[in-house]
Amino acid sequence: MPHALLLKYPGTNCDVETARALNAAGFSTQVQPIATATPAHVAKAQLVVFSGGFSYGDYVMSGRLAQLETERFLGDALQKHFDNGGFLFGICNGFQILTKLGILPKASLIWNKSERFECMWDKLVKVSHTSPYTQYLPDNFELPSAHAEGRLVTELGDAQKYFDTNCVALQYADNHNGSEMRIAGLQDPTGRAMGLMPHPERFLKP
Repeated sequence: MPHALLLKYPGTNCDVETARALNAAGFSTQVQPIATATPAHVAKAQLVVFSGGFSYGDYVMSGRLAQLETERFLGDALQKHFDNGGFLFGICNGFQILTKLGILPKASLIWNKSERFECMWDKLVKVSHTSPYTQYLPDNFELPSAHAEGRLVTELGDAQKYFDTNCVALQYADNHNGSEMRIAGLQDPTGRAMGLMPHPERFLKP
């Protein structure tokens, strides 16, 4: 049975639902507070997950303090995990953390164009058909979203480059938050690291 490690930060609030979803998919799971997480925890996992929520209250910028604490407690363990074939997955705030850690293509997630928190169902379009996270999904589907800082922005020209290099996993059909080129989820070129703003763990049953 594959094993998933869920890193929990002060303010993370979706770890229980995410663990439940992973259990349903056939994983054993361990929720580990970052302050007690060690490289040994990472070494035991095939998948490391960053759940949604508001780590450290998003008081500085979303994911920034979580990035610093992850590097403090785990050093280069996540990079070694990834380099050795491991998988990484970030949902909402977890997506923000993965971008700050530099594991996903360079991007920032800033305030929605409405400048407020939005909670709604999002219609999504599958872009990557080779990603292990998306390959068995339909081309069009829906997931619930709940975020304030979900608008993805990149440096000039990078968004198109990510499409050209298979680094875009998902797009919004209706781009309510104003993300560049409607990007809802990014992956690294290998497809083993992925982040998305919508919450798949909140839609386990019709």
